[in-house]
Amino acid sequence: MKKIIPSIIFAFILAIASSPAYAANHPIQIDGVAVASDVKPETKNKRTMVPLRVVSENLGAKVDWSNSKVTLTKSSMKVTLQTNSTAAMKNGEAVQLDVKPYIKNNRVMVPLRFIAETFGCTVNYSNSKVTVETAPLVIHNVKVKALQYEYHMTMGGVVQQLKGNAYNAAIYEAFVRNKGAKVDAPASYSWMANIDVPGSYQKNAQYDFLDEKGSSVQRFDVYSLVNAFPDELLTGYPEVLLYDATEDQWYLFSGAARDSIQSVVDAAGKNGFLKVISNTVA
Repeated sequence: MKKIIPSIIFAFILAIASSPAYAANHPIQIDGVAVASDVKPETKNKRTMVPLRVVSENLGAKVDWSNSKVTLTKSSMKVTLQTNSTAAMKNGEAVQLDVKPYIKNNRVMVPLRFIAETFGCTVNYSNSKVTVETAPLVIHNVKVKALQYEYHMTMGGVVQQLKGNAYNAAIYEAFVRNKGAKVDAPASYSWMANIDVPGSYQKNAQYDFLDEKGSSVQRFDVYSLVNAFPDELLTGYPEVLLYDATEDQWYLFSGAARDSIQSVVDAAGKNGFLKVISNTVA
């Protein structure tokens, strides 16, 4: 009897671990990263339901609210859902969901597979895990494996890698979309602020898109004007410049674009998609 009871308990644990409800209560992996959430995924009618934020941030979809309806947009795809309704719209065409979106703990829960596959992702259930693979970013006909992000401080620098495809695509598109007119290289530019020469630029960050082998496919550097001089000495100098290292060409850029890109990096870090490669900050 003593041998039978542990065997029964072990079998019971295995049964729970292999059930859909158990799988849904584990963090979902997107592009190999376990995504945490304050509201756990769960199953409804055999469908995995996830907080809307998981979709909006980690799959690269923009979210708009209007009269209890939520619209998700990514590239040319637009999906409209309504809480407590199976009716949905996909690029203007009516579709029916297997399960209704609903609100739990002030979070909108949506069907993962429908949303992910609608936006071109692959969803798999294996070994009690839910995995989502998004489409890789392609630059110059080369698939991007990771974005290497580097910034420096007074006493050192930090190099990180970002492997979330949706984040990398959003950052790359922001560079391309906000790239301004071509300009000449500034007289002085460096990681360190030059407070001796008016019109000097300090590098804020370096963004290097890498292929499968770790080779650079495309690199952008963002620079900001050093404001350590009277305003009259800085007249005519752009506030922000972009250096396309792949083209070896400078462009006008904007503070808003710089900040929006940084916000995407911050969101990736918050959700676990950033990995520190080196840190020499004292």
